[in-house]
Amino acid sequence: MKFVDEASIHVIAGKGGDGSASFRREKYIPFGGPDGGDGGDGGSIYLEGDSGLNTLVDFRHRRIYKAENGVVGKGQQRYGKQGEDVYIRVPLGTVVTDELNEVVLGDVTEHGQHLLVARGGRGGLGNVHFKSSTNRAPRKFVPGARGEDLQLHLEMKVLADIGLLGFPNAGKSTLISTVSAARPKVADYPFTTLYPNLGVVRVGLDSSFVIADIPGLIEGAAEGAGLGVQFLKHLQRTKLLMHLVEIAPLDEMAPEYAVRKLTQELVNFDQELGEKPRWLVFTKIDVLDQEEAKAIADRVVDELKWTDPWFMISSVTQTGTDDLVQSIGRKLDEMKELEKEQQEQQKLQEQREPLPGGDA
Repeated sequence: MKFVDEASIHVIAGKGGDGSASFRREKYIPFGGPDGGDGGDGGSIYLEGDSGLNTLVDFRHRRIYKAENGVVGKGQQRYGKQGEDVYIRVPLGTVVTDELNEVVLGDVTEHGQHLLVARGGRGGLGNVHFKSSTNRAPRKFVPGARGEDLQLHLEMKVLADIGLLGFPNAGKSTLISTVSAARPKVADYPFTTLYPNLGVVRVGLDSSFVIADIPGLIEGAAEGAGLGVQFLKHLQRTKLLMHLVEIAPLDEMAPEYAVRKLTQELVNFDQELGEKPRWLVFTKIDVLDQEEAKAIADRVVDELKWTDPWFMISSVTQTGTDDLVQSIGRKLDEMKELEKEQQEQQKLQEQREPLPGGDA
């Protein structure tokens, strides 16, 4: 399936039904009075999170979504039927923006979540509402309101705990295929990954995390060179980045140079992304003997003045991969505990703060 992470759609909510201007017509009641009912509300349009979807490709074929109009009111104070709502299924991680006003309307992050994007028009009032002691036969009624009509931009940002980052042929696809059930394309030439791949990595019986592999970047990616710039945004939601670098690259690009260049690409694209926690992972250590690989890794770490954790792995022989996975699992647990503590402290702080206008 072709991976599509951006789309534009036109949504038109239903118009509210008009109110009714009706009068009672019953035998032996010469002055029946008004009995016009209200019109029904127009249908609204919602986005619905669906964990079974992983692309916005369906919106390349259908771009207009219209909800049902409300039914007009009737006599005997009968209300018109409300228009049916429309639910548009989208993958988790979809951000929706009003293109005209450039306002973010919301973010769909959970399965079954409903996000209102276009509200249906209110039904109009029937003439029964305008009866008074001075106007016993009102012919006034209120027409139904129009529903919202919007041009929306949908942008998908994958939801993953860990993001794999690296130049082409750094070994990202091989790693994700080794530690998870994901089966991305793996080959001995650059740019085998053309769209993000997600894999679930099991750490224990009841513990796991989601890892994302994005297309390899090249120098100038933040300015539009290559494929990776289209997918750098997918790393913004991750909690931790794994920076993969070949320990003995065929193109003879020094590992420390590759790390510095890619770090600069992250900062150029998004300052916050450049400051996200990042671990260094030397890949393909099986092409060298253990002592030589360790010597190169030590030199690069010293050259970069790298203070965060770093690892040496071979996805082919699975050397070091289990240690990497277990370390990631422990780090994510620590981050979850820290986040929980911060939320509890924030709640306590809010409880302690005096109400506006209260005593100091």
